Amino acid sequence: MINNLKTPGVYINEISSLPPSIASVSTAIPAFIGYTERTIYKGKDLQYEPQKITSMVEYRQYFGGSQKEEDLNIEIIEQSSPRDITVRVGFKAPPAGKKSRHLMYYALQHYFANGGGPCYIVSVGTYTAFGSPIPSGSDTTGLEKGLKEIEKIDEVTLILFPEAQGLTDASAYYKLANLSLAQCGVLKDRFALIEVYHTNFDPALSSINGDGVGTNPTGIRTGINSDQVKYGAVYYPNLETNLTYDYKEDIKISSHSLDGAAVPAANTLKGKTISEIENLNNEAYQKIKLALTQLYVELPPGPSMAGIYARVDRNRGVWKAPANVGVQNVIKPVILLTDQQHGELNVDSNSGKSINAIRSFSGKGTIVRGARTLAGNDNEWRYVSVRRFFNMVEESTKNATEQFLFESNDANTWVKVKSMIENYLTLQWRAGALQGATPEEAFYVKVGLGETMTPIDILEGRLIVEIGMAAVRPAEFIILSFVHKIVES
Repeated sequence: MINNLKTPGVYINEISSLPPSIASVSTAIPAFIGYTERTIYKGKDLQYEPQKITSMVEYRQYFGGSQKEEDLNIEIIEQSSPRDITVRVGFKAPPAGKKSRHLMYYALQHYFANGGGPCYIVSVGTYTAFGSPIPSGSDTTGLEKGLKEIEKIDEVTLILFPEAQGLTDASAYYKLANLSLAQCGVLKDRFALIEVYHTNFDPALSSINGDGVGTNPTGIRTGINSDQVKYGAVYYPNLETNLTYDYKEDIKISSHSLDGAAVPAANTLKGKTISEIENLNNEAYQKIKLALTQLYVELPPGPSMAGIYARVDRNRGVWKAPANVGVQNVIKPVILLTDQQHGELNVDSNSGKSINAIRSFSGKGTIVRGARTLAGNDNEWRYVSVRRFFNMVEESTKNATEQFLFESNDANTWVKVKSMIENYLTLQWRAGALQGATPEEAFYVKVGLGETMTPIDILEGRLIVEIGMAAVRPAEFIILSFVHKIVES
């Protein structure tokens, strides 16, 4: 309304007749918390400073590369007739061998390969010495501080520690998991991706140590004792990816033999570095390089699942369960599960803590075969997609209703708020996120005196809105019934 008119003329007054709208928040913005090659970028210290990136190019720009392996066993075997060279490579067995526990770089590679987009990196320090625990066995001070820092970033929706399996203490690992779930429960806008604990120090890539022995990882069901289990999901087992380890060119050849006998000292390549052999014997050099490309990185499943969450959210919607989809850039899970073992992981009648399996199927590849939260026996919050959809709607609605802070708590405001939320939920229903033949069956929005508020609420400045939604749920078990039909003629 135009007031204080003094000059004769025609005045235009625009009146808004449309209710305010709600924009959905991003649903798959993970925070990777761990160690990086460097923390200084252009004189600025990025340690404990969440840095948003969108590609591996940006990651390398800010944080550098991987920790190149240096304790590899390289054998050269020559055959004189017919002339041939064979190269064998592998990690030296401990305690002589020292393998890096730092997986952040490879984790980001796998995240982007599986459909990941924007994410946050929280570097809690630079790489530790080869073979050393992260950072010293059971000390999680740095990782906890990194977790605390992302509490300030409202955009983050997923939490994961890609290197935490490098801790040598299971209780320290599950402490991080419980703290992650606690943060999710307080903020109610994020979700924790958790793996079964085991150390990745053992060069035998398929081995499982600690409390994650075999296919019955009971340690996670006792180690996780948070009351916010509906805000997290566990995936198992680790994955043998087709990513290859970076290595130093100054690694020395372990042995060189000719037809089973030691090569004369004057001609042996033993003790020479990879870079030196390039000029001495190019054929052997090329064979070494080829063999090293077949030394594959084992990763926890969390980074690839974060990428899959982003991919499914983008292609289908956050209400679609991130399951029965393929994991990219994977050779196989390090443990091949049977149906019986899978069932024991998926359903736990005692603690109710479900563990989502990743399995390999002939002709299909490696498939995510679970969609449950850690609250696997909870009818309300059993499924990842339901929990994350509610997270999205809650956060989106919260952000949109902030504009009504300190507005008049009367019928005019209530109508605007109700219309805004109903319009938003109608769009979600049309997209397939809500069940029901009509919007009335799919959701309801209540607000008003005598409906959601009392006179005391209004006197005390409370505007209370109640929202009910019938979220779609995944068809986890498809049952086909077959019967014999009697011939009728």
